[in-house]
Amino acid sequence: MGAPWLLCVALVLDAALGEPRWLWSRAPHPAVLMGQAVDWVDQTLNHGVARRLKGAVATGGLAVIAVALGLAFSVHWLPEVIIVAILLAQRSLVDHVRAVAKALRFGVAPGRRAVAMIVGRDTGGMDKQAIARAAIESAAENLSDGVVAPVFWYLVGGLPGLILYKMTNTADSMIGYRTPRHGAFGWAAARLDDVLNWIPGRMTAALIALTHGGLGKWDEIGLDARLHRSPNAGWPEAAMARALDIALAGPRSYEGEMRTFPFVHASGHREIGPVQIDNAVRALWRSWAAMLAGVAILALVIG
Repeated sequence: MGAPWLLCVALVLDAALGEPRWLWSRAPHPAVLMGQAVDWVDQTLNHGVARRLKGAVATGGLAVIAVALGLAFSVHWLPEVIIVAILLAQRSLVDHVRAVAKALRFGVAPGRRAVAMIVGRDTGGMDKQAIARAAIESAAENLSDGVVAPVFWYLVGGLPGLILYKMTNTADSMIGYRTPRHGAFGWAAARLDDVLNWIPGRMTAALIALTHGGLGKWDEIGLDARLHRSPNAGWPEAAMARALDIALAGPRSYEGEMRTFPFVHASGHREIGPVQIDNAVRALWRSWAAMLAGVAILALVIG
């Protein structure tokens, strides 16, 4: 089975089954194992002098392990398609984002608890609009990180490429922060993640725009994307903001400190709530369907 056909099967499997609780309550998820590997190098090497060098060595070592695992499991199409489906996150993302809309309909407090499951910012002081923005921003960014980027790197590098991406993205999410502990040690992981997400971030924006009649506003999306502190995450967020005609980003709190960030698509609606989160979920599925169609066309073209 060729890689595009295998990917089509994996995309459908992930969308249909998601993350079965019966399985992951009995066995560690590969993402959990990757996280444990990152935590081990962090605890073992992130101290003393030359932390940036140690972090670069650790990132390189994790990358080598990821590629080796990918090669080891690329022996037959059946285990490969299962692994690819496991490492995609469309259904899981949809379920988590939809849960925020459902909780927010019962009140702000349940909405805060639900959105805390998918964002790293402070949620204790959020109002309804802030909860909705956080959920929709997470939907857009994780469509790139959890679906489009894995698809892209699987098509480029097969299972080794996919696992390399997931390992790097996991490392960035754990040690890629500009904090006293990780500013130097996590620098290499953060920069590699930026490189690996450069094309997928823009592909995700294009998928969202394409499925919502927004390709004609690509220049405006690009201007909004550049307001974001991330070189890549701003693209899907800017596209989602324009697709739903809402303002995203803006001020938010991290570790008790309120930080001022500009709004993305500042002229969009700011009085938002569960309805707009539901619209974002529909946008996730429309973008997923367009991507699946593209992969299927590729499979037909190359056989």
